[in-house]
Amino acid sequence: MDMWKRKAPFQGRELYYYDTNKGFEAEKLAARLYRMLREELEKSGKRRVLFLCIGTDRSTGDSLGPLIGYQLGKSGLKHMQVLGTLSRPVHAMNLEETMYAVRCSCRDCLIVAVDASVGMSSHVGCITLGRGALKPGLGVSKELQAVGDLFITGIVGGWGSGDPLMLQSVRLHTVMRLAECICESVCLVEKLWESVALV
Repeated sequence: MDMWKRKAPFQGRELYYYDTNKGFEAEKLAARLYRMLREELEKSGKRRVLFLCIGTDRSTGDSLGPLIGYQLGKSGLKHMQVLGTLSRPVHAMNLEETMYAVRCSCRDCLIVAVDASVGMSSHVGCITLGRGALKPGLGVSKELQAVGDLFITGIVGGWGSGDPLMLQSVRLHTVMRLAECICESVCLVEKLWESVALV
């Protein structure tokens, strides 16, 4: 599997890439996500995990978050909560009020922000995993508040245009492949949690 680590040049933070086009191994993403969750929970003193899946079902390229939220919601997670689905998406128009509600009712939650992103053409189909907040909307020149303690993105298209209409031409196959790989990894994290709880 092609996986590599780099420091984001403008933020100097930990960032991992997982290529879903070349022998993706859900176990490797799950193991690193599990370690990062445990480290951040211990450091922050928080007790629960919330996956905040951002995006809209009105745009193919931006539907990654709601698709993941929908699939995770059906999987019956016991140790993690999910916000942002196909029926109740979290997007640019309601992100601020959603985050206000999260701050009020989920103060002990570590937030994993999940969203579609754009990148170099050679990175389309890659998943990124990193520490710190995610800035939704940058790929289409929107200024939204940074969210999350950790983030997962799926690179659905190449950057450069800053045109929201670009996301309409993203192949659904690419989005579905990314969603399936991310969901498989998150479900493996759930199993890791259960196995550790039994020890």
